[in-house]
Amino acid sequence: AWYVPCLASLETLQELCRKENLTCKSIGITNKSLKSYEVEYLCDYKVEEGKAYYLVKWKGWPESSNTWEPRKHLNCPLLIENFLKDKSEYLSRRREGKAMKVRNHVKTLKPAIADYVVKKAKQRIALQRWKEELNRKKNHKAMILVENTVDLEGPPLDFYYINEYKPAPGINVLNGITTGCECADCPAEKCCPKEAGFILAYNKRKKLKIQPGLPIYECNSYCRCGPDCLNRIVQKGTPYSLCIFRTNNGRGWGVKTLQKIKTNSFVMEYVGEVITSEEAERRGQLYDNQGNTYLFDLDYDSDEFTVDAARYGNVSHFVNHSCDPNLQVFNVFIDNLDLRLPRIALFSTRTIKAGEELTFDYQMKGSIDLTSDSAEGLSPSKKRIRTVCKCGAVCCRGYLN
Repeated sequence: AWYVPCLASLETLQELCRKENLTCKSIGITNKSLKSYEVEYLCDYKVEEGKAYYLVKWKGWPESSNTWEPRKHLNCPLLIENFLKDKSEYLSRRREGKAMKVRNHVKTLKPAIADYVVKKAKQRIALQRWKEELNRKKNHKAMILVENTVDLEGPPLDFYYINEYKPAPGINVLNGITTGCECADCPAEKCCPKEAGFILAYNKRKKLKIQPGLPIYECNSYCRCGPDCLNRIVQKGTPYSLCIFRTNNGRGWGVKTLQKIKTNSFVMEYVGEVITSEEAERRGQLYDNQGNTYLFDLDYDSDEFTVDAARYGNVSHFVNHSCDPNLQVFNVFIDNLDLRLPRIALFSTRTIKAGEELTFDYQMKGSIDLTSDSAEGLSPSKKRIRTVCKCGAVCCRGYLN
């Protein structure tokens, strides 16, 4: 048996049922609730014969069922507050003044204002649903918030949240590792990093202690040590609550931390679809024309594979570039020791305040020694069309590439 996931929201399905006078227990439409009413958002406002009325969009009902209701009938203070805030926001941006007067002394909002209020209400609902979806799909404890106080842009239409690499057909991101360290208390003489010929990447406070360009070898699923091992950091996912927010300077979405992050702390992993470099070259032509930068070469040891986070990714999909970044990239090996397929982890380069935007350098310059062979493996796919940089840093290079 096979099925196609339903892309319609619960409210949309409820609207269809009520429009056709159908019941469906699985989506909450029964004979008893078929005629139930709950305010979803407010669409318009008018004053008639001294009484204030709001045009109500009822939750689970089509817009053709919208009705004008007097203020005293509405028990939704938050929705009224949002309506008034959105109206004031529009007026302040457009510098438009008083409500328009029409015949019979009825006061009503200008159509442009009412249209903006409705779009803002729909956006608020869509972003709330997206936030709930992201938090359902994530595999870490920290929360993901979504915020847009800049424009009417809603959730991206062609983005799918994943927690780990999504390999293209024919690519194996797990090489079937069957052994691990025997440490009772890592690190020991034969712990995973030492077996690979490197030092342990973390200190006793679980903060990074190695230089950029060096790989991180964490304990894997076959290791004897438990989940509290100080060599298990990246595999636990981001420990910080983050917010995907709309930037106000034309950089689209960005990510900011809601908690203070100390220097050399793991922040997030960069994940996406793992494709061949040949496929990345083909997609790169399309992305160049769109001005997108989502291809990240996995060339730590070779240049066979690339991570494409354009359609599949996690919060890192929304992290912007900066020529003066606060995040640094490191190659990580856990359950896959194939040097062609490292995991990509982002660590803080300094203390990051709560509310500060998170960024990394798409060119990976700055603290990395670009003359070293290992550092070359940390650079994203090179783009063929020069993209203007809008990071605003004092040391901005002017272009992303």
